[in-house]
Amino acid sequence: MELQRLAALRACAILDTAPHPAFDCLTRAAALAFDVPIALVSLVDAERQWFKSVLGVGLRETPRSVSFCSHTIGGFEPMVVPDVTRDARFAQNPLVTGAPHVRFYAGAPLIEEDGYALGSLCILDTRPRDLPPEQVRLLGHLADAVMHAIDAHRTRLELKELGRRLNGQDYLSAPQALPRRA
Repeated sequence: MELQRLAALRACAILDTAPHPAFDCLTRAAALAFDVPIALVSLVDAERQWFKSVLGVGLRETPRSVSFCSHTIGGFEPMVVPDVTRDARFAQNPLVTGAPHVRFYAGAPLIEEDGYALGSLCILDTRPRDLPPEQVRLLGHLADAVMHAIDAHRTRLELKELGRRLNGQDYLSAPQALPRRA
């Protein structure tokens, strides 16, 4: 199952790509909606979690061994941990015991069309807190929007490749006039 999930992640061709406004807009929206200092679009690879979008921390990736999101991708529902210091999975995590001193985590899995969770949209805070059910649902909807942005990225790459194959050039990189019909 994990090999198929990793193959689905790689098929999106999004790991290690440049920041993109569509993803950054969603992390800003999550941070604002939940009033948190940290919001991330996290993609969980074999040995690391890589952040497609980062707000509130200066990291681009962390080892999977310290990843909160590794736990989120095990299910299909958002995972909420009101106080990570009281959870045995996270109490000794270096992101909890040191900077940025995470105390609250909530993440919604990014589930692709075949049902594989690629990562999560997550929000973190430096204080413990609760998340009411309507906010948990909102986090899930924002994660769906992130998945749509991943799908759009993948579709754009596929269209560029198709354009190259059909005409030996890239129609999406520069505007060109369409050929006229005779």
